[in-house]
Amino acid sequence: MLNIVLFGPPGAGKGTQSAKIKEKYQLIHLSTGDLLRSEIADGTELGLTAKKLMDEGKLVPDEVVIGMIDHKLKVNPDANGFIFDGFPRTVAQAEALDKLMEENSTAISGMIALEVSEEELTGRLLKRGETSGRPDDQNVDKIKTRIHEYESKTAVVANYYKSQDKFKSVNGIGDIEDIFNKLTKAIDAL
Repeated sequence: MLNIVLFGPPGAGKGTQSAKIKEKYQLIHLSTGDLLRSEIADGTELGLTAKKLMDEGKLVPDEVVIGMIDHKLKVNPDANGFIFDGFPRTVAQAEALDKLMEENSTAISGMIALEVSEEELTGRLLKRGETSGRPDDQNVDKIKTRIHEYESKTAVVANYYKSQDKFKSVNGIGDIEDIFNKLTKAIDAL
């Protein structure tokens, strides 16, 4: 089973590349945002718990998100693997994910990080903001805050996977197909 954590700051191209990786390797794409919305729409117990917290303006705790991932693993026993997008964001989440994968008789194959300069990220997000209508993609200060938040809190997760020899870095600047080709080389080497 091929289980990949696709990693990178906001605007690195994770969504674009996840779709291409999912198709090429026939993986199930697990985005925490999509998972939350799906569980809420399905009215599952975890979804109802998450909705209550979100309605109160609170963050959904790790154990709820891990529960949702566990559910997806269990209902897809014949999957070729999974691509994790937007999770894990902390070392505690990475440790919980490793434990969950082990309980399901599998493991994370590797983390692949899309490396993109802050200048490029800012330009991409501003361009996306013109078409997406997302207010957080239209303000340079908010964009810089999100990038710095990623660098200070989320980037340490890379060290967790480096310590397991499961980390690969790919230059995320350039043509979408060229980046995809670099990603497939990194994936094939896992």
